[in-house]
Amino acid sequence: MNDGWSIEKEALSIVDERECMKYGAGDHPDIEDKIRNKDNLLLTRLKEVYVDSSDPSSEVQTKESASAQEELRLPKLTVNRETLMDLDVESIPKGKISVLEALTLLNNHKNSPETWTAKKISEDYHLDSKKTQALLEYFIPFNVKMIPPKDKKQITDS
Repeated sequence: MNDGWSIEKEALSIVDERECMKYGAGDHPDIEDKIRNKDNLLLTRLKEVYVDSSDPSSEVQTKESASAQEELRLPKLTVNRETLMDLDVESIPKGKISVLEALTLLNNHKNSPETWTAKKISEDYHLDSKKTQALLEYFIPFNVKMIPPKDKKQITDS
């Protein structure tokens, strides 16, 4: 039984509210006077405010310059530009590795832990030995093995 009357009524009430807001300030001249007149108390308080600024301390400047002069190394592995699009890494800070390098060294350690020890990895990639040991201990790459369904025949080694 909706004949559209309630929608029209709501639309009219919204328009009426907007009209009231437009002419509402003219009905109260005391508000307009407060807006146009200066508040002397506020002005005197603002004049009492004193702001003192100075350059950052020399310690902050030396930290910023030290981070700008951080030692960089060339990446051990590179990937074609098409694979990574615009993420071409040209230099890596010493003490850090790229994701590709991390995956590679974790896989190398998993395949031959005797040759790829934590000490060798930390020397090759300029990493902290404790962090390298923690990386090898807690980030273990896993093998994905697909188990065929039982209804299919399996190929056996001959």
